Amino acid sequence: MEAAITILALLFVAFIALGVYATVKAVGAAKRGVDRTITQARRTVEDTTLRAKSFGQTGVAGELAQLRLALRTSMRATQDALHAGVAEDSSLAESVGLFRRLSAHGLELDDELKRLEREPDRATVAALLPQLKERTQRITHSADSLRWAARDRARQFADDDLDALNAQIDIEAGALRHWTVEEQRPQQASGAASQGPGAGATRAHDAGVDWPEPTAGAGNSSTADESWGGPAREEAPQAITAPDPHLRTRYPWQKAARPETTN
Repeated sequence: MEAAITILALLFVAFIALGVYATVKAVGAAKRGVDRTITQARRTVEDTTLRAKSFGQTGVAGELAQLRLALRTSMRATQDALHAGVAEDSSLAESVGLFRRLSAHGLELDDELKRLEREPDRATVAALLPQLKERTQRITHSADSLRWAARDRARQFADDDLDALNAQIDIEAGALRHWTVEEQRPQQASGAASQGPGAGATRAHDAGVDWPEPTAGAGNSSTADESWGGPAREEAPQAITAPDPHLRTRYPWQKAARPETTN
């Protein structure tokens, strides 16, 4: 009885621990989802604001907004492309590591551009613009190179897979149409039979081959063989009938054969 109570208590504690763990995981997932939604909303609002500033404002403020917008757009597109490709191609892991190092420089430049937007000294900011543009172009160029290289790699793999698939489909289509091969074989066989035994001689004559005429007489076969360069055939010797051994062997008790008399 005490053992059953102990087992039930352990099961109750296990169920409670499992429930607490599931609750914590659900709360954490919900929190991450909320944070992700808030971050996405904040990013969308900021991008919209930068786009409005780049088109609505002129001078230093508009140029800073254009630089931030170009930087954020390029970095976000490269990040999405690499993270989507590394799930299918593990060789992109090194590219992802390089992009993380590049992102550190990009985030630093974005923060600097954001601070300069609130800078009241516009003359100093205008003097820094050429250097800021050069840094932005270097970072965006590197990000674009990684993004397009990953896309070209994925497209090449897709083309290779499509070529292999087309070859397999062609083989399968030929196997499915096996009756066409079986129909062609009887047609070829009937065409060869319809030509008859004289077809070979006709083809040889059409090809310009002159066959030598056989010599007259059956006894001159050796001469015909010598004309082709082969050895002359000798006439086969006639068979000799072997003597009967009973007639040749004489024994002392045998009598001499008497000649038959005629009446």
